[in-house]
Amino acid sequence: EAVVSTQSTGYALCQKGLAAIGDHWAKGGEGAVELANAVVEACKQESKFKFLYELERPLVDKMNEIVRRIYGGEGVELSEMVLEKIAKLEKQGYGNLPICMAKTHLSLSCDVTKKGVPTGFTVPVKDIILSAGAGFVYPLAGTISTMPGLPTRPAYYEIDVDTETGQITGLF
Repeated sequence: EAVVSTQSTGYALCQKGLAAIGDHWAKGGEGAVELANAVVEACKQESKFKFLYELERPLVDKMNEIVRRIYGGEGVELSEMVLEKIAKLEKQGYGNLPICMAKTHLSLSCDVTKKGVPTGFTVPVKDIILSAGAGFVYPLAGTISTMPGLPTRPAYYEIDVDTETGQITGLF
């Protein structure tokens, strides 16, 4: 039985009877059916979602809005290279996409030594990347990396399925 915070979206879904346990990691697709059905039902519910900013605003404005209203900072610092990439993205018609900031989780700023709720900082954006298929643009803030390197031997070599029982081994 899962324990959820009364502050979480999960709790709200439980209250509406829309939460489900997903054990697809162990049972494959069969273990995800209940969860998938709960997601379908949740999608039918009325939503009050709205973006923090108007999507039509320039990308730089949207980044600054995130830094000011979410992180408590002054805004973003942009290199000439990032400004050029932003201009190109907007010229190509991607300026109305939402922003998904990629930054450290260790501080609201990009300086991991600034704990708590720092103020008066700017967020240095080192690059900005388009995820056209996913429908968003993500600035890389500070020294964040987007994907760790893969091991020389991928974990899937150790995973197997017993064809008689359907039991999956080697996941953990």
